[in-house]
Amino acid sequence: MFQGTTIIAVKKGERVAIAGDGQVTFGNNTIIKHSARKVRRLYENKVIAGYAGAVADALTLFEKFEGKLETYQGSLTRAAVELAKEWRTDRILRRLEAMLLAASSEALLIISGTGEVIEPDDNVAAVGSGAPYALAAAKALLRHTDLPPGEIVRQALGIAAEICIYTNDRIIVEEL
Repeated sequence: MFQGTTIIAVKKGERVAIAGDGQVTFGNNTIIKHSARKVRRLYENKVIAGYAGAVADALTLFEKFEGKLETYQGSLTRAAVELAKEWRTDRILRRLEAMLLAASSEALLIISGTGEVIEPDDNVAAVGSGAPYALAAAKALLRHTDLPPGEIVRQALGIAAEICIYTNDRIIVEEL
């Protein structure tokens, strides 16, 4: 599990939102940044993605992922599968320590360096140290409210920030 961040995503119909906190932690006990941007738009603003893990590794993956999105004309699923294959088999890439959440109007995916591309059954996913807390909160909000995805991820991440010491309340939300 990656410490130092929480990323949460919710998809409802064609609407999707991903939120990330801003905390960057060095070692086990030092916060070195409060306002990092770990969620961003990719491929002509048609895909959003967030990362948990080592910053340099994640930025490398974002760059590779954006290249795959260009190659496959924005097809999120195809680009994710190709990224996961390359990530797993490349001698240098497979050492990268990060996970990605990516979403478009077509899909919501968890992408890892061990070759997994997972589309969650219930259109809710989270990665990072506060993932279990944010995931539980988002599932409850999704089932018991009519909130839009952007507000669900914001509230869920706020709850995770109250519990997880590696997650702060400087929340960035991107929506499609």
